[in-house]
Amino acid sequence: MNVKYLLLASALMCPVAMAEDVPEPNPVTEVGVVKIEWQNPKDFRDIKTSNELQSRFETRLFETLTKNINKQAQKILKPDQKLDMKVTDFDLAGDMRPTFSAAPGDLRIVKDLYPPRATFSYTITEKGNVVIAGDEKITDMSFMHNTRRFNNSPFQYETTLFTDWLQKSVAPKL
Repeated sequence: MNVKYLLLASALMCPVAMAEDVPEPNPVTEVGVVKIEWQNPKDFRDIKTSNELQSRFETRLFETLTKNINKQAQKILKPDQKLDMKVTDFDLAGDMRPTFSAAPGDLRIVKDLYPPRATFSYTITEKGNVVIAGDEKITDMSFMHNTRRFNNSPFQYETTLFTDWLQKSVAPKL
């Protein structure tokens, strides 16, 4: 009798174990001239949410950043050029702190000590030909002291991180 239950339990567990082995596809966001592949977001340093479903938060984060990067890229790139990025690590400004049940979720504390960071590779192509390519590891250590950032838009520090990179690193090369 016990053998039946063991066999039944193991049979029920097999599909679950097999489902865990299937890797999730990397999310890809594309707006205008920008296409970004977010590689293994579960391994990113810090993209945790404090008050919503993690998958929804990630979708909102990735789509917002892609849209904002596209706004700046359209100003810098020539009409036939396209920016492709593969983000391998990302860290939102601030740090998540537990509230120990004082609030419904954890709190993100934003201080100078916790700047936004990103690690990625990129290519800029024009009519299928690579114009510029490279690997970047960017951090904005002065993110709290820049006066143009006080607009209360979502992910303002992270958007400025990429905007500054485009203006200071990519634009001069083009």
